[in-house]
Amino acid sequence: MIILIVFSAVICRRLNIPLILISLSIGIIFGSDVTGLIYFDDTQLAKELANMALIFVLFAGGFDTKYSNLKPVIKPTMILATVGVLLTASIAAIVFCVISGWPLLKSMLLCTIISSTDAAAVFSILHNRSINKNVSLIAEIESAANDPMAITSTIFIIQLMINSKISGFVSIFLFIWQVVGGVAFGIVIGFIGVYLFNKIRNIDVGYFYLLLIGMILFSFGFTDFCKASGMLSVFFTGLIMGNKKFSYKNGISSFTETLAFISNVMLYVLLGLLVFPRNFSKIWLPGVLLFLVVTFIGRPITVFICTLFTKLSLKEQIFLSWSGIRGSVPIVLATYPAAAGLDNQHQIFNIVFFAVTLSIIVQGATIPKFADILKLSSKRTSKGKAGMDLVTIHETNYELIEIFIDDETFKGECKISDLSLPIGTTITMINRGGSIVAPSGHTIIYPGDILFVLVDKNKIDECTKAILRMFLKK
Repeated sequence: MIILIVFSAVICRRLNIPLILISLSIGIIFGSDVTGLIYFDDTQLAKELANMALIFVLFAGGFDTKYSNLKPVIKPTMILATVGVLLTASIAAIVFCVISGWPLLKSMLLCTIISSTDAAAVFSILHNRSINKNVSLIAEIESAANDPMAITSTIFIIQLMINSKISGFVSIFLFIWQVVGGVAFGIVIGFIGVYLFNKIRNIDVGYFYLLLIGMILFSFGFTDFCKASGMLSVFFTGLIMGNKKFSYKNGISSFTETLAFISNVMLYVLLGLLVFPRNFSKIWLPGVLLFLVVTFIGRPITVFICTLFTKLSLKEQIFLSWSGIRGSVPIVLATYPAAAGLDNQHQIFNIVFFAVTLSIIVQGATIPKFADILKLSSKRTSKGKAGMDLVTIHETNYELIEIFIDDETFKGECKISDLSLPIGTTITMINRGGSIVAPSGHTIIYPGDILFVLVDKNKIDECTKAILRMFLKK
């Protein structure tokens, strides 16, 4: 199945088909209703395994969220990721309840489950596009940050439905504790993680990865033990660690990204196996209704309200509304009611799965074109610089970075001896068309070259500008 996913991704790359759709399809094909090779209908086990995968996905989401990116768009992003989730669910639930005739609380559960957006789905589709900076930052960070709120809200509503005798005051208090406690524990454990990584030095690199997994699991487990939101805690642990300096951070960053990618693939396959397509004939109508209500009513109204007093233009608001693709988290949350005994016929799970699939196909297929129509996209250019790991057990203020002279942006040439680099900076190697060049003062640098530079951490921007300004922009 994994091998098929890889080759399917290679074949489907030009069609902009996201990983989630490929992996779900492979899971469905191998499942009970198609080939029958694997029979799987254990929602409790699926929920536990999916939660394990989500822990790593959410940590990676927090780890990749940088304060520097968040700062210029923090207000609309955080509002969308918190209040926006509740607003989307509430608006969609009321409309769905009126049209379908479902009870309001059950409608609220259904719409809360599908209230979060999926960053991986959006940006796997836009991998060859460069979207307007503000819009892309809001969409990406919101998608990474809104999952914990959807998870916490879903669990809260399920608890209300199971224990209907609980008072309103107690319900509100428990919800606030889950949110506040999750955030607080996550921040504290994040700082503890940074401290431990900086203290542990003279050990094999593999132990750094092991410590990271331990910190992630501890963040979730300890917080969950304290009856707060473990998912929120994991996200904020990642947020703190991703924005602090510690030993072997670049290696940890790569490992985190890989861990999240593998977790996502396993998650999609598992959920694909859990689906019984033959049941779609019974739920396709509410599935279509849920997709329409969330996509064309709940999400747009929420975006316009949450960004009302921002500098976003109308076309940017429209794009943010349409780019809210649903993904893996809603499908995972759809297993919660069944595991709690509230969805024995898998009605909610199948409806959510159907609506999410529609979202991926309809929105996923049209987002690139939509961005072009709104004139918010351009061809993606390669990054100018990227960090690498300088592996040492000793304290050092130097970092090995990678600087790409983008041949689609720059023209001309320059000699290394003509560069005015910060004191102590060394160009250690040049990658030119796949061949390695050992640099000297007489070596010429051309557009398309990738430079490996050893530089003081505080001089990285100065070094990058000193090199790039020697070339003319096309």
